[in-house]
Amino acid sequence: MASSRPLRSIVGTAAISMAVLVVVVLSAAAAMATTAAAGLDMDFYGNTCPHVEDIVKEEMVEILKAAPTLAGPLLRLHFHDCFVRGCDASVLLDSTPTSTAEKDATPNLTLRGFGSVQRVKDRLEKACPGTVSCADILALMARDAVVLARGPSWPVVLGRRDGRVSVANETNQLPPPTANFTRLVQMFAAKGLGVKDLVVLSGGHTLGTAHCNLFSDRLYNFTGANNLADVDPALDDAYLARLRSRCRSLADNTTLNEMDAGSFLSFDASYYRLVAKRRGLFHSDAALLTDPVTRAYVQRQATGLFAQEFFRDFADSMVKMSTIDVLTGAQGEIRKKCYLVN
Repeated sequence: MASSRPLRSIVGTAAISMAVLVVVVLSAAAAMATTAAAGLDMDFYGNTCPHVEDIVKEEMVEILKAAPTLAGPLLRLHFHDCFVRGCDASVLLDSTPTSTAEKDATPNLTLRGFGSVQRVKDRLEKACPGTVSCADILALMARDAVVLARGPSWPVVLGRRDGRVSVANETNQLPPPTANFTRLVQMFAAKGLGVKDLVVLSGGHTLGTAHCNLFSDRLYNFTGANNLADVDPALDDAYLARLRSRCRSLADNTTLNEMDAGSFLSFDASYYRLVAKRRGLFHSDAALLTDPVTRAYVQRQATGLFAQEFFRDFADSMVKMSTIDVLTGAQGEIRKKCYLVN
């Protein structure tokens, strides 16, 4: 059960307006690049559903009051959607008797927040039937999750359409937590994202938790020897001992660990301080120290003096990520239920 203090850190009080929580405004160049994305527009629903952002915000406040730990999962849901088939809400579709969907593939079995997305969709269907896509809802909810966790805001261009296809095997495009730096760079580049986007979006690990089985090979079976001495040398010894006290075996797939220990409910730059101390949870976190460019970024943010810079960078990278291979115009559809094609 979360204490009242971290709960306030996520949702604030009713008197706190979104304007107070907004700490970042995108650079003019980034905003212009975003609005130029084909078929997307800041005012896409200006005539058809003018209160869409207010409705999403109101629902998100209530969702995170009831379940503060959902901020990280809702951000992750958007990321996992965009890296497979683009930002088309394909991650939300249920499997059918003839096809296993993305959500039932191994990389997505720990995703959470599907019910919350449908809750927002149901509210929007009442206000503006058949108008707002599930893909746009995911983008707005991810932004608001970060803002309500006292992170940066960014303008979300709208007009995405929902895809009709979801294939489990295509989740091999998702960067795994076991990836080394070379593989991470290749997988991000395949989506039009650069090395800076990689190190900046990794900062999203400041929110949320992860199951032991996503990193336990670093504790017991790093090279395949499967013994207590077979550990990842990139891990800090004290951190290794702490993780082993929680993750007792390779088979543990239920125990949760904070990705940003002590600060997993608040969006901040403390993730980088942990990575700099060799206390990043995943191999992919540790990989950021193996390249001069990403290592320099980690070490700069680890000083705690440049958090606003990280916030601006994160906002810029989220804008880029949220427009990957979007469907627009007559493509796809506007689903009535986010888990089913029409």
